[in-house]
Amino acid sequence: MKVIITGATGMVGKGVLLECLDHKKVQEVVVIGRNSVAMQNPKLSEIIHADFSDFSEVKSQLSGFDACFFCMGVSSVGLKEPNFKHLTYNFTLALARELVKINSEMTFNYVSGEGTDSSEKGRVMWARVKGKTENDLLKLGFKQAYMFRPGAIIPLRGIKSRTKAYQFIYDYFMWLVKLIKALAPNAVVNTTQMGLAMINSVLYGYPATVLKPRDIIQLAEK
Repeated sequence: MKVIITGATGMVGKGVLLECLDHKKVQEVVVIGRNSVAMQNPKLSEIIHADFSDFSEVKSQLSGFDACFFCMGVSSVGLKEPNFKHLTYNFTLALARELVKINSEMTFNYVSGEGTDSSEKGRVMWARVKGKTENDLLKLGFKQAYMFRPGAIIPLRGIKSRTKAYQFIYDYFMWLVKLIKALAPNAVVNTTQMGLAMINSVLYGYPATVLKPRDIIQLAEK
């Protein structure tokens, strides 16, 4: 399996990257990002790319892949809707539209969020934008496309969040996240489960296109 990953310097993306590098079914991983992941592995190569609204300059390097795991995302805190939509919807669809033209048989996985608004009409801005992103990805024509809505995520393998507010929660309130996990095992996932679920979606498929925490956990265990 040959895989493209975005957002590999972030918490979820790094978790997915580590699982891909360790998995025997994954032969090659290409990371697309503005900055290097600063890792060495025989399976790993990188495309350093500045403009995520246009991938035409690197499209010759994007053919022959079985999957794209789109883990890049930004917090909506402090952003107006046009800016958040540009960084979320426009960036995601720019890569997806390029990929579907040359890898229509691939699996495209998008990390969205629990509470995403599929109707695109709700009052919560980020949820509407994520909903439109999901809906339009599902219409593109990939062989498989899955929208991951993980909710709370426990970082494993020494992974840290690049979002200061999130890392503050992990540093001081991880006991609460773990308590929620103990009381409701299917409500919280970890970064390893995210990575394994992504890989298994390519290998085995899944009956739903929108994956909530329970689905992610089940898919990770296949």
